[in-house]
Amino acid sequence: MELLKNLEKLHTTKLGVERIRKNLSLNTDDVIDWCKAQILSPCSSIERRGKNWYIDTGTCTITVNAHSYTVITAHKQ
Repeated sequence: MELLKNLEKLHTTKLGVERIRKNLSLNTDDVIDWCKAQILSPCSSIERRGKNWYIDTGTCTITVNAHSYTVITAHKQ
């Protein structure tokens, strides 16, 4: 899968870090490492719809731009 092959390209902006922390109530210094771990989890499902990848972890959904590999947002389910 393209997203998994390019996981090292995953990144976000400063505002993205704050948005993801707030939306998921995360208490971690490295949001990108947290997202990578969620994406690689055997419990997660990955689906591409249009320009984005959507990763369903069972507890949250992570949205990643398919072209730039930018983590756009994440929301609790």
